[in-house]
Amino acid sequence: MSERTATLAAACPRWADHDGAGQHIAETREYDQLTAEPETLYGADDLTHLEGLDAVRKRPGMYIGSTDSRGVGHLVNEILDNSTDEGVAGHATKIAVTLHADGSVQVDDDGRGIPTDVHARSGISGVELVLTRLHAGGKFGGSGYKTSGGLHGVGASAVNALSRRFDVTVRRGGKVHAMSFRHGVPGIFDGDGPDAPFTPGPGLQIVGATKRGQRTGTSIRYWHDPRYFETGAALDHDAVRAKLRHTAFLVPGVSYTLHDRTGEQPAEEVFHYPGGLTEMVEFLAPPGDRPVSGTLLVTGEGTYRENAADANGVMQSNVQRRAEVEIAFRWGTGYERTVECFTNTIRNAHGGTHRKGFERALARTLADAVRNTRGLLKAKEDAPTLDDVLEGMTAVVHVRVPEPQFTSQTKDELSTAGVTKVVQGLIERHLKSWLEDRKTKTEARTVLQKIVDAARVRLTQKQQKDAARRKTALEGAAMPAKLVDCRATGIDRSELFIVEGDSALGTGRLARSAEYQALLPIRGKILNVQKANLQQVLDNAECAAIVQVLGAGSGRTFDLSAMRYGRVLIMADADVDGAHIRTLLITLFARYMRPLIEAGRLYAAMPPLHKITTKGRNPQTIYTYTQAEMEATVRKLEQAGKQIVTPIPRFKGLGEMDADELWETTMNPATRAVRRITLDDVDAAERILDLLMGEKVEPRRNWLIDSADRVDREVIDA
Repeated sequence: MSERTATLAAACPRWADHDGAGQHIAETREYDQLTAEPETLYGADDLTHLEGLDAVRKRPGMYIGSTDSRGVGHLVNEILDNSTDEGVAGHATKIAVTLHADGSVQVDDDGRGIPTDVHARSGISGVELVLTRLHAGGKFGGSGYKTSGGLHGVGASAVNALSRRFDVTVRRGGKVHAMSFRHGVPGIFDGDGPDAPFTPGPGLQIVGATKRGQRTGTSIRYWHDPRYFETGAALDHDAVRAKLRHTAFLVPGVSYTLHDRTGEQPAEEVFHYPGGLTEMVEFLAPPGDRPVSGTLLVTGEGTYRENAADANGVMQSNVQRRAEVEIAFRWGTGYERTVECFTNTIRNAHGGTHRKGFERALARTLADAVRNTRGLLKAKEDAPTLDDVLEGMTAVVHVRVPEPQFTSQTKDELSTAGVTKVVQGLIERHLKSWLEDRKTKTEARTVLQKIVDAARVRLTQKQQKDAARRKTALEGAAMPAKLVDCRATGIDRSELFIVEGDSALGTGRLARSAEYQALLPIRGKILNVQKANLQQVLDNAECAAIVQVLGAGSGRTFDLSAMRYGRVLIMADADVDGAHIRTLLITLFARYMRPLIEAGRLYAAMPPLHKITTKGRNPQTIYTYTQAEMEATVRKLEQAGKQIVTPIPRFKGLGEMDADELWETTMNPATRAVRRITLDDVDAAERILDLLMGEKVEPRRNWLIDSADRVDREVIDA
């Protein structure tokens, strides 16, 4: 017999008698214990069963989401949501939240009051049941609530478990009932506040009778225990205010009041919005965001099926449910999107299945409408995506469903699968009606055009993202080959001249100061951007070159601080074609690089039309800019007895000047004349650009006819 076998035989005598066969159960167990490794000595006595509210105190984050300031705020939401459920059910019209100076929070409502009678199975009052037992309440499919924000029956009891003191007063049946708790244990406080002596004691007590005319209701006041939260965690008053405001929008029949007694002067705010979600959309829309459409309100209901437990807790398959849907949304001129989602008045910060149905209906219906509407999409253009549809949208999605499913106790995301199809179907039917209705057809087309424009901008930005990056002189290899750059890399003195044609470029190259003056030639007239979108602008070689050389992007991505040059000067010929080119360039900057104009960094050069030279020992050279100025100057010189070289040359273009003339008259900062382009009157500028450069021909024709008598035909260079 080995040493190990001898040891086992000594510990279990019958083991040796059976020659190691292990035939008896008792012997086998003894053997298992003796031969087990140390880490496997783990039995039932090592298991812990957390009873009652111990689980909440042990792992508070599981029940309130977090133990920072958000968790402190979630305590208020749990109590407030219970009162709101009374309002949704039609039993409460007034709910008040009071923030006391001692850090406590009180929530009062005029609902039916928590049931005060004794619960048959547990033998305790309904008040004590819902405040001390997890998963207890009237929201598990009974007749108490059709829909509710409560789901697990955990909220109020979790608040109770994490509170140093928790007081509840219930007005019901003509009597006033009261009860107090410390960390979920019922008892009596001998004094005010959470530090008063506490004696565990009886349950719900009758403390008086309701006053005549006083309605039923519930009042809860609690002091949360900081030990269960992170250091510095505190209640965010603005978050409470936002919660009350949002809920007031969602429950138009209830008035919410916030009493803030934490400051030197008590403050009171009332939130009541009879307009409901329509008012909420207007409130959530970004400031200054002008509406592109009216607010569309979609209401309705639909059915879906899911597995659910019956009253006896037995799971039933394919149970029919009914969902009530209320959605309001509109488009604005801006780019921001705001989509707020709620289930049974509870905000779902991460959306969920109701948002999925809403967005799926928008993307599918409006993309089809864009494809089927003549004149919106061009050949080979892709249909808009969801991001394009949502650009500039403000929306509120609210559904009411029985026993909703969420991804967590904090209810940040709805996971009830059947809601998706209900919402999607309602939105699709409403959008199709809106698109086809004669009264809203024009509005609908405006929205579709906005969506198409958003899609084009998105694609353009994706293709031209490198154009928005700042380029330095050392990165000249990426610049257009026709750019004649300067040596300066800063913007203090650097200037970019946009010149008309290669001939002007040749003279300008000789005339300029290469230290700080750069030249970019353009060929002929650029694209009229007032009639084009950003994709077409950047597809145009001349416009794309300007955007790339400036290095600051375009449209929404334009960054003035990224510009490579301090000033931009448009240098076109002093004739009708030059004026047209100058107008087209100004339109480009006004439409896609407006901050450049607003900063006063866009100029128009003023090349002269005539060169007047006098004869004699000390010849004099004078440049004039108009026909009238030239004639007046000639008369003045002749009256002074000076002879003039004739004929007086008239410059047909910048290319006809020699380098010295161009430098002296147009490029030398000390002697040149330039016009700064400004936006002092934005509205007037917009009207003029739209009139002269826009798509509508009729207003422009009428303006030309009406203004024909203002033209001096004698100065026309024909």
